[in-house]
Amino acid sequence: MAATPAWPPRSAPRLFVPGPLAAGAQLSLEGGQAHYLAKVMRAKPGDAVVLCDDVTGEWAATVVEAGKRDVLLDVRERLRIREAVPDLWLCAALVKKPAFDLVLEKATELGVARIQPVLTRRCVADKLNDERARAILTEAAEQCARTALPALAAPAKLDTLLAQWPDARTLFFADEQGGAPAAAAFAAHPGPAALLVGPEGGFDDGERAAIRAHPQARAITLGPRILRAETAAIAAAALWMGTAGDW
Repeated sequence: MAATPAWPPRSAPRLFVPGPLAAGAQLSLEGGQAHYLAKVMRAKPGDAVVLCDDVTGEWAATVVEAGKRDVLLDVRERLRIREAVPDLWLCAALVKKPAFDLVLEKATELGVARIQPVLTRRCVADKLNDERARAILTEAAEQCARTALPALAAPAKLDTLLAQWPDARTLFFADEQGGAPAAAAFAAHPGPAALLVGPEGGFDDGERAAIRAHPQARAITLGPRILRAETAAIAAAALWMGTAGDW
């Protein structure tokens, strides 16, 4: 006897939608999401769609109608509750758009809970397009099957960030001038954590001194090579997940 195909199929489109979702609810999608389902995926009545609302988790739904301007869905059943996200913040200095887009995307894939853009003296970029950034986070979460979107904070100046830093969160400072081996430092401080990564050219001497003087800061090294800002942010997040996160 042939095995019953899994439902919803692994190939079903995934979308984050406003919530909260519930079994038996109907949802009408418009705009870009409707275009994606109807025109790109060529969804038709009866097809499965996986929905996430960043509140209650992941739900299976079926297409009721796929029109030119909207797609009507029936929410059927919950597949997973919203995931428990490792308590890691990524505090990354703003860099030029293509590189910071990569940081946003990969931090989402790696499971970071919160992304805090940081403004330093050597930052070339000083603004973040919030709508574009959130779109990148959402698309990355859909692609990697996350059920929780990372929180995205507004860009903050380094001195403000340090002055308002919570007492209970370790701040791992990726210092190209040296520090404790990152994996050992992560293992020694397994509680709520954050990674602070500088811009191209690094922090200046005054910034470095202020960070090292902070009571929650722990200077770490990411190896013998000087990494680009985006590489350092992604590598540090991956190493933390492998050492103290949910890998």
